[in-house]
Amino acid sequence: MSEKWYKNGLVFSCTGCGGCCTGSPGYVWLTQKDILRLSTHLNMSESTFLQQYCVYVKGRYSLRDIPPDYSCIFLRDKVRCGVYDARPTQCRKFPWWKEVLSSEREWNQTSRYCEGINHPDGKKYSQEEIDQFHADEYSPD
Repeated sequence: MSEKWYKNGLVFSCTGCGGCCTGSPGYVWLTQKDILRLSTHLNMSESTFLQQYCVYVKGRYSLRDIPPDYSCIFLRDKVRCGVYDARPTQCRKFPWWKEVLSSEREWNQTSRYCEGINHPDGKKYSQEEIDQFHADEYSPD
């Protein structure tokens, strides 16, 4: 196996800027555990949660986004997640996605909209910690 470009670790700290929650159309895929966690957090049935906050596309549920800037349906005041403690697995794992970790160039490009990447006060994550985040990305539960 080849040596990973982030073998010396990476620095990240979520600042709550909302940059990862807006800007382009996309999908926040939900696992069954996510649906249960979010519906419980919002004190509603799973079916009501799915009807109000989700779309069914490509055989899966995703959170709705709101045009024209495609903000997540839970983004408040353009900077804060309204369900942060119950946020979906996909959100919890950002920026440790395979796409973002594919190259140093991609990591640095992502930092243009995520001020927490390479943040001067951020935590340095080891390669092992990063690989653990991304090893079970989107795994079914």
